[in-house]
Amino acid sequence: MSILGFRSLRGETVALPPEIAFLLSHAASPMLLAKAAALARASGTDAATALIQSGLMDEERFYRALALTLGARYLGARLPLGAGARFPDSVVAGVAPLDPGTGAAFVYAPRGRAVVELLQGRSPTGLMPAITTPTALRHAIFAQRSVGVAAHASDDLLRRRPDWAYNAVPVAPLLALAGLVFGAFLFALACLPAFLVTAAWVLVQVGFLVLLTFRVAAIGPTGRIAPEDTPRQRMSDVDLPVYTVFVALYREAAVVPRLMEALTRFDYPVAKLDIKLLTEADDAATAGALACLTLPAHVEVVVVPPGLPRTKPRALNAALPLARGSCLVVYDAEDVPDPGQLRAAAEAFARASPRTACLQGRLVIDNARDSWLTRCFALEYTALFDVLGPALAAWRLPTPLGGTSTHFRTHILRAVYGWDAWNVTEDADLGLRLARAGYDVGDLPSNTIEEAPARYRAWLNQRTRWMKGFLQTSLTHGRTPLVTFRELGPLASLCAVALIPGTVASALAYPFLMLPALVSLWPSRIEAGSDFWSNLPTGAAITVLVSGFVAMLLPAYIGARRRGWHDLVPFVPLLPAYFLLVSLAAWRGVIELILAPDRWNKTEHGLSRTSRSGALTPNPPR
Repeated sequence: MSILGFRSLRGETVALPPEIAFLLSHAASPMLLAKAAALARASGTDAATALIQSGLMDEERFYRALALTLGARYLGARLPLGAGARFPDSVVAGVAPLDPGTGAAFVYAPRGRAVVELLQGRSPTGLMPAITTPTALRHAIFAQRSVGVAAHASDDLLRRRPDWAYNAVPVAPLLALAGLVFGAFLFALACLPAFLVTAAWVLVQVGFLVLLTFRVAAIGPTGRIAPEDTPRQRMSDVDLPVYTVFVALYREAAVVPRLMEALTRFDYPVAKLDIKLLTEADDAATAGALACLTLPAHVEVVVVPPGLPRTKPRALNAALPLARGSCLVVYDAEDVPDPGQLRAAAEAFARASPRTACLQGRLVIDNARDSWLTRCFALEYTALFDVLGPALAAWRLPTPLGGTSTHFRTHILRAVYGWDAWNVTEDADLGLRLARAGYDVGDLPSNTIEEAPARYRAWLNQRTRWMKGFLQTSLTHGRTPLVTFRELGPLASLCAVALIPGTVASALAYPFLMLPALVSLWPSRIEAGSDFWSNLPTGAAITVLVSGFVAMLLPAYIGARRRGWHDLVPFVPLLPAYFLLVSLAAWRGVIELILAPDRWNKTEHGLSRTSRSGALTPNPPR
């Protein structure tokens, strides 16, 4: 029997790829190897990856057999790494130095084509190294170089591009300066003549009108809720890229079973899936929930070493060097993405310009019937992701990303140094950073079902974090306004101001502008002036008031109608009251920015009582 093939029951010789053919000498089933080879041909990957990823052979068994074939030492769970082992270099290269006296200078965990090269006598270290599994090497690096992993996850962006990092400059002096400027402005207003105060007030109203422009203009473009109806050539499995999926988990034991069910339903070749569940070292509950499940071979649990800040972007940064896919998506623990979303994203990237760095999927609140708060939340999300987001993508303007269901070209994500671990809305920051670097964000009309907090306290904590993060993003990219303006251009700069600091500013000012305006502009109380200039303040106030309500209500109404959510349309008039709560969250965000800038207000999941689609499993009533 040849090591490159075997004779089947029908008598013909079946050739095997060299990266798995050696396993015939180690009692591997010929039929099993033939199945792996066929799977590799169908999915366009190497047979070793197909064999392990599909669960046909255990990873440890494969690498033990490889070591025996090479006459090399196999090292399993305990790897005594040498002083030269580094993160992320050793993990990316798959090779690390060993302590003297181990019997080999290096340990190697080859993948794919590298297995063939090693079998042919070509080693990246010159001499034959010891062999281990990629999982064992990663565990050893994370355990023995945890300080380096934590430092990379927290501060790599600060080290490489301090001008893009939130914590590059202390925030307190900036906030103090902003307070002084605002106080001086108020003092100046008190000393100015009445006509100048009126002029300043009109300018403020015009400024708010400009901030509303993008939301009002987004009403025009027609948005699609589902993938295009126009038939397209389906990309073959061979042509699909390897896709990495990140899910950051912290205190998410309640939703782990539902999450795993969703992650195993993807319409994507299993040999090209690289799913990583990111957990924290002290989260015993989530670890226990995962331990109760039998995870598929292509799903890996990555335990992030302890460190500060305790944020989702820090966990994502720790895992970014481990990503094997040329495309990468981030999901939240409670998400239920459409099974065809990865394939749709891969096909969209293939059609898109190379400058399209990210595709934002459509986030859909599925438990809207839990409370009036979740109904308003669902309306807010459909306005953002079904109306405003597609418009911004069509106009190629900066997009504050949604934080989940965000699909990236991995090489571009690495080129901008991943996420800012110190920014609590890392998604908005990354969207603006991509725009500053010259990249675009596209729209992906594929749904990801989400769960909204139904209780006021949970909602307020989550929204406070968002507003605080928008302020952090504003301070980060506003430190050098001329540089940011030059990189973005006039229109994109105006859009960025409107959507990030403008969102916070409008929320802070909302109760102080909107409620008095409603009282003073009540039709029976409006008095016409004698000329244009005397009518200008009232006219500007009316314009801002009407535009504000249009920008608030009409996108939500359009989004609800597009989704067929006729039961939510009657709740659209409640949004002005809902945004009073948003204003409260904005003020809390300002306070937290001063007192606890890196606090991550955790949102608990798995509490939904209703599910429009049935994808969220409701808990029994309490």
